[in-house]
Amino acid sequence: MSLIDSLIELSMFFFLSLSVLYCMRKVGYAIGLVDKPNARKLHQGSVPLVGGISLSITVLYFVYVNADEMLYANWFAACLAILVLIGVADDRFDISYKLRMGVQAALTLIMIHHTGLTLSHIGNALGFGVWNFPQYVDVIVTLFAVIGAINAFNMVDGIDGLLGGLSMVVFTSLGIVFYAHDLGRSAYFCAVFVVILIPFVLFNLGYFGKVRKVFMGDAGSMMIGFVVIWVLIGGSQGLNEHYVIRPVTALWLIAVPLIDMMAIMLRRIRKGHSPFKPDREHFHHIMQRIGLSPRDSLVVICMVQIIYSSLGLMGEYMNVPEYVMFYTILICFFAHTYWMTHPFKLAKIVRKWKGTEQPVEVQS
Repeated sequence: MSLIDSLIELSMFFFLSLSVLYCMRKVGYAIGLVDKPNARKLHQGSVPLVGGISLSITVLYFVYVNADEMLYANWFAACLAILVLIGVADDRFDISYKLRMGVQAALTLIMIHHTGLTLSHIGNALGFGVWNFPQYVDVIVTLFAVIGAINAFNMVDGIDGLLGGLSMVVFTSLGIVFYAHDLGRSAYFCAVFVVILIPFVLFNLGYFGKVRKVFMGDAGSMMIGFVVIWVLIGGSQGLNEHYVIRPVTALWLIAVPLIDMMAIMLRRIRKGHSPFKPDREHFHHIMQRIGLSPRDSLVVICMVQIIYSSLGLMGEYMNVPEYVMFYTILICFFAHTYWMTHPFKLAKIVRKWKGTEQPVEVQS
């Protein structure tokens, strides 16, 4: 496919995504698939939770027209559709997290069985040589990785534009890696995903008017997490030991959702709470608590992910030892956890940056 043909097709997917999203807003209102304000959700009015189902329609159409050029397209599409339906049910009826995770585990096992892909190794991340997981242990590790990634992207969806913005950074980074290794179709898939996310971000941020605002919903956040982790598994593990992304690089490409999920779950456990109990202690909540506006928080967090992704790509390109990359991101995790548990120190930095001495109310 020539560059002109690719640009034309990408434009078509943009307008398809825009059209589906616009139409699905009315469907959301008609079936009660809307998000209403409560103690944790401070938006105004009921907002349709149709971003995820709209994106999935466009993604599934892409998979359908490119099925001959994609590995395991039918199984991928089937699992994706089931996951989205569960997400829609959760958005509409607020189902148990145990049921959600049970379905996620079942779909992961289906993908493993039919594709043969698992997290079979982590490379030389520890510095003691390549660490391969024993048979069956790799299946368990893959289960935790897939469920973790799905819920990491689900948890990060807390302010307007954040999930869409982070996802665009992640897929752009993946596209760069695939393009550098002459994997044109994989890079193109990532480009398509970025393009179809643009209309959602514009709707989500209110650029088409606040009355046309939409949210992603669990259907969308789980779908994005599912797609990202399987793209990463395919790129970092591959079949017959052929892979293009070192496993440790994958951690850098999804650093913000992953680190924030791990940090918040550890803090909940430390306080004696369930790790799945919702609260307002996420990265984006802390950013607003120390004095940043939602839009400033969006920009800051997306820039942090861009920095992580850039470091990961540079480490991949310059062939920095895997154990150096792994221990560095561990340091980043501990630093993130420290700053999120000491927001008053961040607040002081924000006050200095804004040039005001007015105290910013924070909570530890």
